[in-house]
Amino acid sequence: MLLKDLSALASPLNDQQIGQLQQAAAELSPQQLAWISGYFWGLSQTPVAAATGAQVAPAAAAVPAGKLTIIYASQTGNAKGVAEALEAQVKDAGLQVALYSADDYKPRDLAKETHVVIVASTNGEGEPPDNAISLHEFLQSKKAPKLDKLQYAVIGLGDSSYEFFCQTGKDFDTYLSKLGATAMLPRVDCDVDYEEIAENWATSVVTEAKERLNSGSDEVVVPLHATAAAVASVYNKKNPYPAELLVNQKITGRDSGKDVRHVEIDLGESGLTYQAGDALGVWFKNSPELADEILAAVALSGDESVEVGGESLSLKQALVEKFEITASNPQQVTGYAELSGSKKLEKLVADKDKLRDYANNTQLVDVLKEKKTKLSAEQLVGLLRKLTPRLYSIASSQEEVGEEVHLTVGLVEFQHGDNTRFGGASSFLAHRADDEVVGVFIENNSNFKLPQDDNAPVIMVGPGTGIAPFRAFIQERDARGAEGENWLFFGDRTFTQDFLYQVEWQQYLKSGILNRLDLAFSRDQAEKVYVQHKLLEHAAELWAWLEKGAYFYVCGDATYMAKDVHEALITVIQEQGGKSREDAENYLNELRKAKRYQKDVY
Repeated sequence: MLLKDLSALASPLNDQQIGQLQQAAAELSPQQLAWISGYFWGLSQTPVAAATGAQVAPAAAAVPAGKLTIIYASQTGNAKGVAEALEAQVKDAGLQVALYSADDYKPRDLAKETHVVIVASTNGEGEPPDNAISLHEFLQSKKAPKLDKLQYAVIGLGDSSYEFFCQTGKDFDTYLSKLGATAMLPRVDCDVDYEEIAENWATSVVTEAKERLNSGSDEVVVPLHATAAAVASVYNKKNPYPAELLVNQKITGRDSGKDVRHVEIDLGESGLTYQAGDALGVWFKNSPELADEILAAVALSGDESVEVGGESLSLKQALVEKFEITASNPQQVTGYAELSGSKKLEKLVADKDKLRDYANNTQLVDVLKEKKTKLSAEQLVGLLRKLTPRLYSIASSQEEVGEEVHLTVGLVEFQHGDNTRFGGASSFLAHRADDEVVGVFIENNSNFKLPQDDNAPVIMVGPGTGIAPFRAFIQERDARGAEGENWLFFGDRTFTQDFLYQVEWQQYLKSGILNRLDLAFSRDQAEKVYVQHKLLEHAAELWAWLEKGAYFYVCGDATYMAKDVHEALITVIQEQGGKSREDAENYLNELRKAKRYQKDVY
């Protein structure tokens, strides 16, 4: 109920109190209002307050005087999740703890800390996540203080198929050590299948913290609003919501070389909520036919019994439901080279660059076929990573679609010899009929969000399926009545076959919600044209938008497109702003720190 309606109700407040509340509420954001609501509710539950109406101070609790500070550097939310789980364990152990996003933490405060834990993911080519740029730079700078009184622990999250595996975690470990800090535990580097390792690491951190933190007790204020936290959905990564698939519609043309699907999923009464810029986690099942092909390659029937996470099931069921059997990785190739004695694989293992390239472009079944070798069920399982969900940028605003969530899914499909190979999750979604059930959860992405200021201009670069979050952005800005200008750059192969959501964009352009639309269809002319070329073509206007406070967003391919767009931006800033290369890079870094240059790339 809004405060302005309070006077119409039989209220225990007098007119003066209502007026004061209305005046205060006018200066608060919705998030602040929700916090205040929880705080007052907490006060109302205190026995003394309930009985007497007296003001009650927050409760004081005796806890160890030492404090553990947890800082997370997170791009898509995995590191944040690990940090939050650790925070809960530390609290359960009765220790004082403070949790910070890296961009909310003042780097100079490290000099005041005694025990710090950093949970760090790695972005792009070994870069820190956007929320950790300032902290990462500070620790390398001359401003960084001596930290000889600091004890720390670092866990890195990454993907070993990339060259700069867990680089951000390694950086933080190195920087802290050079500044004189002492490691409580050796750094841990986690691959994509990180949950079990992270849980074991968290237990070790809590054990160390209990031993190292001062056992004396001080009175520490425990805010009552903690008892009134917003009710979250019970569905999450570990407990996905079984959602019904409403729509699975191909949105590329009949003659397109791509199969891109618009997928609509019913969230029903799950309680799941999301914001434009968030991702949907999708748990999928592997193809039973692919599982059979893998079993045949290593001379197994699939009836063999294996144990996964304490559960006993058949090997085939495990391949379909529990393990990653599409993408391979360098460790897997190395392991099979040893088991099979394949000369080709052994030669690849000796060259890290060639090994990484091979693993990234060869599915598991084709690795196994390099030299057919009979394996035991345990040997096969020993080569495999556990199945992990895929994250898809959400292509809808909940303000627009209500209890639905929309995705833009490109089917991963390629030829390997005479065989057609498919991606795991994209094939699962593309080949599922309407009304089937899929396990989903929301992955919040605080590093890819619309500006809070609805008057701020927005520039969006989203070729191919990178268009997904910008469909959500436009829907959101439309629903909010945002008056800031919107400029979209979209590109793909051909106008007639690959213009995703063409009718929608034309309608938004006609209505004035979308102010500018620039298109780059690479194969519609002799010389290929991409989105970065369109940025350079409109350099003067682009620079003018940036100078008047525009937010710049990029979504899509990280390997080529995002790098080319970055280079185009550097060129625009150099030429239009009269800056050196170094100054242009610094200009972009300042935009990133201000959250005016955001990327959602993969």
